[in-house]
Amino acid sequence: MTNEQYYDCIQPYQNASQIMRAKLEVLNGSLYQKSSVSPIHNIQERIKSKKSIEKKLEKLGHSDSVQNAKDYLRDIAGIRVICYFIDDIYNLVNALKRQSELIFIREKDYIHNPKPNGYRSFHVIIAVPVYYLDTMEYFPVEIQFRTMTMDLWASMEHRVCYKKLPEHREELAEAFCQYADILGKIEEQFEAYNETGMLEEITPTGAAEAPAEEPKWK
Repeated sequence: MTNEQYYDCIQPYQNASQIMRAKLEVLNGSLYQKSSVSPIHNIQERIKSKKSIEKKLEKLGHSDSVQNAKDYLRDIAGIRVICYFIDDIYNLVNALKRQSELIFIREKDYIHNPKPNGYRSFHVIIAVPVYYLDTMEYFPVEIQFRTMTMDLWASMEHRVCYKKLPEHREELAEAFCQYADILGKIEEQFEAYNETGMLEEITPTGAAEAPAEEPKWK
């Protein structure tokens, strides 16, 4: 993949990410209509680098062509949403599910089902429609929802564990599992100050469901 091909490849994913961010920002100001509080602390965005795309395609056993990137990668565009409370995460996800133009491709709840190393987060991959002059195409955006404590743990785990020598990894892994438990208990105490709580879930009407076959990312 040449540099020119890479920049042509990521352009629609940047567009999809901008559209998704705009939706999240609207929800941030409108989700709790009867309250002055907002669910989101901050939003971070990233587009996979050329090197990262090529490395992941190689790992999957594919050549580094633009078409393979479109066909096999679902995380070229990524957004991380840092929330105050766990309920904020589920309220945002449910609100997005009610937007009929979005297609939820995949979701993984690592909050109720943490990874063995203690990692917690809520992951979704959403197909976002990008409109052009005479056509519309879907492009996937991966979104990670975390609370501030979840983000603290994940950031420190990545910074510390991946910089140490292999012989220290087992000891560090055990320590970070303990840290995850401590932070989880602190988070439970913070939840007592959540004045919004879990919003009543409304069954989507006319919401787009993921088709039997995933949309072809063009």
